[in-house]
Amino acid sequence: MARNPDLPRPAKLTIAKADLLSLLRSVDSNKVSIDRILRLETAFRGRIDNHVSALPGHTSKFSEFNTSPFVLMFYCKQKQYNYVHQIEQDILPAKIFSSMETSAGRMVQSIVLPMYEWESVETTTMHSSGSVIDGRRMEKDYLKLATIKSGPRCLNDEMSKDIATDIVEHSEQWAKEAGVDHIEFTYGVLYGTQVQSNKKDRHILRNVVEAVGSRFVIEHPRDSWGCSFKIRNIRIDVSIRIGAELFSYLGGNLALIELLCSLIRACVVPANPLRKEPNYSISDLRDIISTVSVPKEFNVGILQRSQLEWLFFLARHYCDMIVD
Repeated sequence: MARNPDLPRPAKLTIAKADLLSLLRSVDSNKVSIDRILRLETAFRGRIDNHVSALPGHTSKFSEFNTSPFVLMFYCKQKQYNYVHQIEQDILPAKIFSSMETSAGRMVQSIVLPMYEWESVETTTMHSSGSVIDGRRMEKDYLKLATIKSGPRCLNDEMSKDIATDIVEHSEQWAKEAGVDHIEFTYGVLYGTQVQSNKKDRHILRNVVEAVGSRFVIEHPRDSWGCSFKIRNIRIDVSIRIGAELFSYLGGNLALIELLCSLIRACVVPANPLRKEPNYSISDLRDIISTVSVPKEFNVGILQRSQLEWLFFLARHYCDMIVD
């Protein structure tokens, strides 16, 4: 099948552990960053505790789990289970993961956006002027708007078309309400890379062009992750920002490392080094989280040494390859 010439060919994104350590030193010596990390940590811990306490537990009814009998049996075959009680131990964590994925976007919206001087916009009626907006920030002479999704493959064709329609139909109203003639609209993804995208997010740009009409387009999305159009002297720039690029856009170059540090501090208790290296089922996980390359003298206050493997583990979600 011939490749669409309009599709960009993103390069694989690589993160070096040495660069992460350098960023750690930067935030560790930055009072503003430390204060932000501590406030994020407190907010995450409180919100996560409340969320976990509301998740299905051992007193839940089977109807709450919405399990597929086919998936259950395929998994049973893989594990060579003999009794139902064996698979029951796997159903609960699967439900918890699914529920947490759903709430992650809302949590970041309400906690992270205000920390970087964005207004968190509560969802309103579907397809109203505010329903597609999760964050808003007013600059000197233009308006920034953002919608946030949980992962790089969570979008389908219908959702792509709906978002594009909302952007085109409501841009004029957004500009009028803010008193500006320029809007930056971002479709943001909380983790992943352009390579990992299923490209449904880029379909937003194609659908915008089709909805507004080519004569109003001033920057076509050919081989790029953005486009621009103009309606009644109002310019609208639409961009797709995934993972690290999104957080850099929202809060600057230190935003991602601040986020990762706050999550680790909120969720992972420091511990003594393991005496024996564990076995890993995921073939490359050992290399991803290895701290062998971390200098023995490396020391920061914001994270303990036992938490560094978690930093590398989380950072891998924001790149296609992590290296020493």
